Order: sequence, then C-alpha cells, then structure tokens
Amino acid sequence: MSDHPIIRAGHPVLRQIAKPVEDPTAPEIAQLVEIMERQMTEAGGVGLAAPQIAVSKRVVLFFVPDRRLSGLDGDYPLPLTALVNPVIEKLGDETDVDWEGCLSLPGLRGLVPRHTHIRYTGYTPEGEFIDRQVSGFHARVVQHEFDHLDGVLYPGRMTDLLSLGFTEEIAARMEEEAFAAE
Repeated sequence: MSDHPIIRAGHPVLRQIAKPVEDPTAPEIAQLVEIMERQMTEAGGVGLAAPQIAVSKRVVLFFVPDRRLSGLDGDYPLPLTALVNPVIEKLGDETDVDWEGCLSLPGLRGLVPRHTHIRYTGYTPEGEFIDRQVSGFHARVVQHEFDHLDGVLYPGRMTDLLSLGFTEEIAARMEEEAFAAE
C-alpha cells in the first residue's frame, strides 16, 4: 500500500459510506494505520479517518491531548488509538457546540453541535475489543472521525453556516473580543 495524501472536500470518497473491514488484524490494516498516523502527524491533526486518504474502509485514528480536555467526567487524555469498524451510541440528549476543523477542509473552522456523552466500541489492529463511555472533547473527536466513515463532513452537522470561516479570521475576531472585554 503506497502513501496516500489527505484528500480535500469535493473528492467523492469523502461522501461515500466506508466499507467494513473483515479482519481488523490483517497486515494491510496495520499498514493502513501506519500511513494514516504519518499523514495525521505531518498535518498536525488529532484524528484521521481512512476515507480522508481515499481508502474506503471503516478505520479511524485519534488521540486526546491534555490541552483539549473539557473538564467533564469521561473526558481524559488518550494516546493514539486506532479503531476498526467503530460503532457509536449516543448517551442522552445533551449536546455541546464548539469549534471544529478538519484536515480535509484545511484552514476552515465552524461551530458544530455534538452529543456530549457517547459510548464507542471497535477493534484495535491487534484484535483487542474496546468499549468506552466518554464525554467532552474525547466524545467530539470520535464523533467527527466516525462521521467520515458515513460520508459526512462537519459543515453538514452545523446549524448555522454563518459561523464557518477561516481559522485565522476567527482567531483574530476572538482576540479582538477578548481585548475589548478587558
């Protein structure tokens, strides 16, 4: 399997439902995860789904850095995790709106509502079954990557497209607002 660059919005694979993986422990899945990790790291992301490198397989990769924690129970730092054939269950109706970006929409951000508490399951490339209940940013990143497996980009989840903008512009406005509040 050769290296695959991260594809951008408009590529047809990003709108398709990814295919389930028959054997999460197959050598080609381990190789796919290595490629995904390299691409995600080079791009400076916290998550990546196989469709983002034009591979229509139900594989996601993510981590939860300390700096992104929400303070909610169930939102904890997590090292790099690869999940094969993940399943998500929403726990309750509570949602939170926060800024999201995407490596397939470089330079953009938008306010996206997500369920605050979820349960996710899936298999690691080593065959270990994972079953976690999580909240906050941890829940957000998993939902974002899972959406890629179903052909959904975050603007499709936004309730107000007027919040969609370039990261630099949004940061500048936030800085101005913080300065004015002092």
